[in-house]
Amino acid sequence: MLSKKTKYGIKAMTFIARQEPGSKVQIATISEKENISHKFLESILLTLRKAGILGAKKGKGGGYYLLKEAGTIKMTEVIRTLEGPIAMVPCVSLNYYEKCDDCPDEDACSVHKLMIQVRDNTLQVLRNTTLADLV
Repeated sequence: MLSKKTKYGIKAMTFIARQEPGSKVQIATISEKENISHKFLESILLTLRKAGILGAKKGKGGGYYLLKEAGTIKMTEVIRTLEGPIAMVPCVSLNYYEKCDDCPDEDACSVHKLMIQVRDNTLQVLRNTTLADLV
């Protein structure tokens, strides 16, 4: 299940992407318009800034802004930044692989086979969806 952190992060980024190019949006504005706790949103936007997805400017006229065009920000990047692995089990993760303790043979594991299909289909949707598609 998608965490609230990721859900709110996508909502906030979509809100920012809807603004005039180059404009900066304050946390309070996003918080109010998207009904997200100010403190929680602050943490989410900081994570996205540290990942190089968002930029921030302090002071008068400051706020958050996209560092790249919305059409180049893939949902895989956003989800992995906020959520971590996209795969539902670690043995099928492309970036966070771990062998399952209870599985002696991944090739014979029915759960492994199913989760590879789920991962691949999920990745196809997320790789082919950009922030611009959500605006």
